[in-house]
Amino acid sequence: MRKATIDRKTTETRISASVDLDGTGSYDVRTGVGFLDHMLEQLSRHSLIDLTLKAEGDLHIDFHHTAEDSGIAIGQAVAKALGDRKGIRRYASLHLPMDGTLTRAAIDVSGRPFLVWKVDFSAPKIGDFDTELVREWFQAFAMNAGVTLHVETLYSDNNHHIAESCFKALARALREAIEIDARQKDRIPSTKGTLAG
Repeated sequence: MRKATIDRKTTETRISASVDLDGTGSYDVRTGVGFLDHMLEQLSRHSLIDLTLKAEGDLHIDFHHTAEDSGIAIGQAVAKALGDRKGIRRYASLHLPMDGTLTRAAIDVSGRPFLVWKVDFSAPKIGDFDTELVREWFQAFAMNAGVTLHVETLYSDNNHHIAESCFKALARALREAIEIDARQKDRIPSTKGTLAG
């Protein structure tokens, strides 16, 4: 059962995140930040990871801590649910189109956290959400999930679609990379014998 729950409490946020890596993409996300909820719902639906996330953050200051800490909590939950990562496919990549936007994501569920981010927004906000927080979420997720993640938007005509295509591209790549490979379901996909970093 590849499930996990993380409860994270700081002076800035209180977050509970639960994942089921072998789910159907059902979600119950409540961060108090509408645009972030929308992105995390996309992540769940397109990765087929069931996600429950409840966050209470210092939104009277801004959305930064809630966005970053939700990435931390979800990343930690995914890492915990993966366990020793036995049997996973490990690698995946794809190009995800969304109208006039094309985003590429490549992932290695390696135990070695790293983010390459080549995504530019043409405006500082999408509604009341700071576009710089999209990278903050991805950085927090990659570092805490223990994945190497490359995300690049090749071209776009819409900032909402840039952000959404990044989350959807991650979702689809993650879905493939964490699937159990029937040809090696009892082996760690590494010649080192470990994906502990």
